[in-house]
Amino acid sequence: MTDAQTRDATAVHAPAIDETTPLGELCTRTLAMPADTNQNGDIFGGWLLSQMDIGGGIFASKLAKSRTVTVAIDAMNFRKPVFVGDLVSVHATLVRIGRTSITMHLEAWVMRRKEMQFILVTDGKFTYVAIDDQGRPREVPQADPPVSA
Repeated sequence: MTDAQTRDATAVHAPAIDETTPLGELCTRTLAMPADTNQNGDIFGGWLLSQMDIGGGIFASKLAKSRTVTVAIDAMNFRKPVFVGDLVSVHATLVRIGRTSITMHLEAWVMRRKEMQFILVTDGKFTYVAIDDQGRPREVPQADPPVSA
């Protein structure tokens, strides 16, 4: 079996979506502000995507023990709107570690003002590549177990 086949055989698959409880490691938490709105007064989808990318980058860098860059975003699902004043949390679940790449499932959850439950608003699959100081791909360490974000 080749090294790539061994890695694929041991890959962890993304969890089934449970819309009642955040899954994975908490990576970031921030408050949606008026400056983050679109022309209709709702939180801009691009802002939410950037929050997810930041959270995923934090998680990927800890696993890679180096800088990482985003190389792919797949299957984004914008499920519900985000409003000004919502507390936005991004959670990461490892899907696969390749030779130089890390794929994860990211979920964005909100807690709205006057509510005490989390609501899943967005999820997607993000892939990052570990890079060295010159910006070239480098191998992701395989010996250590994943670390929490």
